[in-house]
Amino acid sequence: MEAVKKHFFSDMGVMLGRSMRHITRSMDTIITVTIMPIALMLLFVYVFGGAIQAGTDNYVNYLLPGVLLIAIASGISYTAFRLFTDVQRGIFERFHTMPISRSTLLWGHVLTSLLSNAISVVVIILVALVMGFRSSAGILSWLAVAGILALFTLALTWVAAIAGLSAKSVDGASALSYPIIFLPFISSAFVPTESMPSVVRAFAENQPVTSIVGAIRALLSDQPVGNDIWVALAWCIGILLVAYFFAMRVYKKRV
Repeated sequence: MEAVKKHFFSDMGVMLGRSMRHITRSMDTIITVTIMPIALMLLFVYVFGGAIQAGTDNYVNYLLPGVLLIAIASGISYTAFRLFTDVQRGIFERFHTMPISRSTLLWGHVLTSLLSNAISVVVIILVALVMGFRSSAGILSWLAVAGILALFTLALTWVAAIAGLSAKSVDGASALSYPIIFLPFISSAFVPTESMPSVVRAFAENQPVTSIVGAIRALLSDQPVGNDIWVALAWCIGILLVAYFFAMRVYKKRV
């Protein structure tokens, strides 16, 4: 057992390499995750942008944080799918016969999600730059944005792990991302919440996406973030801890 714990990071590296090879051999995963948010960005900027009153002259700057969250929410569905596939094929049982740390099997998928979503985020930002996105943020602000997006990705990925391990079908494993993708549309990601009806506005202002979008938007525009960053971090860390706890419980029961 001591040898297993001692080699935790090397075991996790092997599992990460295995999962990343699945991604590199099927690049359509990253392409698919990236195309939909880019298409949404093009649609809202060039079709709806002129009719949307967001209080800014550069709508791409306003829109980008929400698009990034949508891309991440889309990407986690593939994590759930890959986990479901491993469970159904008995891959986990095979690895459990080897002297490796069992939790590294899950961490391999989680870190793969983090890396693949990071690639999608970078591609989307590059496209946004072509569309006119500009940021006055310094290096520390960009690092803070990267940290928030990484926490958001990890939190959603552990939620996806619960779905992937407990689902009874492929559709059930992948369906988790749909309601999460929908959340940015009922937030300040596309329009200010002040324009929404009272009931919708109350929900929009008290769900995690609004505070995360607000914090990222303020950081990218080099403006004071206020309480948004603390609320965003509290949401991300809280979801991450709860999802991790339940994912590990489901994992132990399932395999």
